Amino acid sequence: MSERFDCDHCKESLYGRKYIQSDDHPYCIPCYDSLFANTCDECKELIGHDSRELFYEDRHYHEHCFRCFRCDRSLADEPFTSQDDALLCNDCYCNEFSSKCVACDKTVMPGTRKLEYGGSTWHEGCFICHSCEQPIGSKSFIPDKDEHYCVPCYENKFAPRCTRCKQVLSKGGVTYRDEPWHKECFVCTGCKVQLAGQHFTSREDSPYCLKCFGNLYAKKCEACSKPITGFGGGKYISFEERQWHQPCFMCTRCSVSLVGAGFFPEQDEILCRDCNNKL
Repeated sequence: MSERFDCDHCKESLYGRKYIQSDDHPYCIPCYDSLFANTCDECKELIGHDSRELFYEDRHYHEHCFRCFRCDRSLADEPFTSQDDALLCNDCYCNEFSSKCVACDKTVMPGTRKLEYGGSTWHEGCFICHSCEQPIGSKSFIPDKDEHYCVPCYENKFAPRCTRCKQVLSKGGVTYRDEPWHKECFVCTGCKVQLAGQHFTSREDSPYCLKCFGNLYAKKCEACSKPITGFGGGKYISFEERQWHQPCFMCTRCSVSLVGAGFFPEQDEILCRDCNNKL
């Protein structure tokens, strides 16, 4: 008597029938499919042993069920993506979810390099300088209305230039007589010290620090021989061709202040009333 050869599950004889061996146990085809076959996520039917099975993440599909949710095209040998658990071919995904390049009006495909600015999207190669038309890529740029410029082109086209050195002022600077200057270029005409942030004055449109202006152009105090500039609220007194700082306007002999008082000129001297009476 021959040895029995039965399905491990239903115990029916497998002689003369197709069977599948699994973990050293034989199974008839119906039992194998019911025990081990996955259920198709789309049609909810078993994926038989003789069917091509496709899977994505934890989901399994018949080959003919693995299709685009929108256009029903087969995804078996096509690139695809998943959106809210729905499988989409690349074309449908791009049409529905991908941005369009504002320059060429073509879809920016998933995974491609792109740039986003101000709510708009560009292909990397489409985001170019309005002037030189070279791709800006990851370099700095400056927007001007609806146009974008690389920094060199923007500076050449729009940035103000220093009155002295004629180079571009990219940031900062000072304005003198409605003209732009680099801080380091705006210097005293006499000693060349920087004037930005300092008190200064001018003569014939040329700027001077107070020290140089006083030494070069201011009248000198008759008493101390220092310049009388009048800057910083300093008061002075003038009489005929002579000038004095207010604190220096004193009687030549007794040194009493003559500010607001009568005085008497005596050759090169100025005298108070008492000293004049002693003459």
